Amino acid sequence: MWEIAQIIFWTFMPLMELRLSIPLGILKMDMNWMTVFIVAVISNILLGIIIFLLLEGIINIMTKIPFVNKIWLLYVEKTQHKIQKGVEKYGEWAIAVFIGIPLPGSGVYTGALAAFLIGLDERKFFVANIIGVLIAGIVVTVLTLTLDGAHSIFLKAV
Repeated sequence: MWEIAQIIFWTFMPLMELRLSIPLGILKMDMNWMTVFIVAVISNILLGIIIFLLLEGIINIMTKIPFVNKIWLLYVEKTQHKIQKGVEKYGEWAIAVFIGIPLPGSGVYTGALAAFLIGLDERKFFVANIIGVLIAGIVVTVLTLTLDGAHSIFLKAV
């Protein structure tokens, strides 16, 4: 049970998410890859939903501070300009791909914020979140298992 709690903890960490929790669970904790995948993916999906639902309240509180509000408005304008065309063309699939790319700076934290900024409705975000997290989970799990297997081959050969 302690290992599962650790997977959930690392999955909830900003910038880390399942990009860290899956390799940690499989390689360092020596857990079954399927268990790690399921726990990390479900945790990451729930995290995206929680963030999306809480964003408006957090932003309303934070933007009451004039300095923060000024920075926020500049950030919103810049972000909306960057992602609006992709979302207009591809809809929630653009958010799903953004969440699904297992690179730093992508994931459910930034995906939820991007969806919020462009006014994506809850249902569309929830679908994009699920698809994106599944993509990221599969990619990270396959890479982890593949690289671990390749590592084992080279160690045995030496």
